[in-house]
Amino acid sequence: MKLTKNLKPIKGDASFRSFFRNKKKKLSSIIVYAKKDKRLNLLIYDAINKILIKNNILAPKLINENYSNNFIEIQDFGNETIFHFLKRNNTSKLFIFRKIINLLNEIQSIKDKEIINFKNQNYKIPKYSSKILLEEAKLFSNWYSKQKLTQANQLKFRKDYAKVIKTLIKKISLKNDVLVHRDFHVSNLMLVNSKIGVIDTQDALIGNKAYDLASLIDDVRFRHNSILKEKLFNIYLKSQNKLNVKKFKNDFEIISVLRNLKIIGIFTRLAIRDKKKKYLKLIPYTWSLIRLRSKNNKMFQELNSLLDKNFIKKSVI
Repeated sequence: MKLTKNLKPIKGDASFRSFFRNKKKKLSSIIVYAKKDKRLNLLIYDAINKILIKNNILAPKLINENYSNNFIEIQDFGNETIFHFLKRNNTSKLFIFRKIINLLNEIQSIKDKEIINFKNQNYKIPKYSSKILLEEAKLFSNWYSKQKLTQANQLKFRKDYAKVIKTLIKKISLKNDVLVHRDFHVSNLMLVNSKIGVIDTQDALIGNKAYDLASLIDDVRFRHNSILKEKLFNIYLKSQNKLNVKKFKNDFEIISVLRNLKIIGIFTRLAIRDKKKKYLKLIPYTWSLIRLRSKNNKMFQELNSLLDKNFIKKSVI
């Protein structure tokens, strides 16, 4: 993509997308460029945003699309992520997190599961199937363990690991019946004129209502102590009607562990395949989140035994 004097590159994320701020006089917009996986990063991204906007959730509106040339132009939410805001305003944590949990409840109340995209095609949000959960968890064995174990040990570990993960997935109780962002954490939430906007929505699926809460509370990029984690969990519980708390807690813990195993795999892949090594420094804390959710629960005994046997974990909570 050719840069003009109006276009300035801005910091991107771990995806294959590039972002540019387009400034014309006092007007500003964001150009999202994606040559690879462009259906996901452009077409589906806007489709999910349209569903959110239709339901009064603040998400970037489409201004223009040039799909044939691999980019779309969307509304500019500025630079203030909730992550950066909380880093500067430590005393506002609980207040902001209450607002985020209210936002999560609004997202989970959305009934729309499909929409017409900008190519005038119907897009239906897929279900977060057990198969997808398993394939995501396998990113750990496909990338991280492959770097840490000998070839002989790796083959055995992958077999044992898949068996344990399948058993855990079968223990998930609640239905896949809410819109799940999949990366619902403070780095993907923007402060926009005192409101909270949602970005990075392209991976959304219809899944378990514990998933996004686990993503928010056990966020590997933004550390907070176990006391605040427990407070946030209870704030969410109090906001719910007719929620089976025992089943929800069960699912929350399984999903958090599976998600963070996946993240260790993703961070390793980013370092090896994409030469993005900055994410490796987050792996020790990710390990500690896995330990936090699994250490006192017999359900994870087999997994913990397998991980302890093959890896040295660093607890930094």
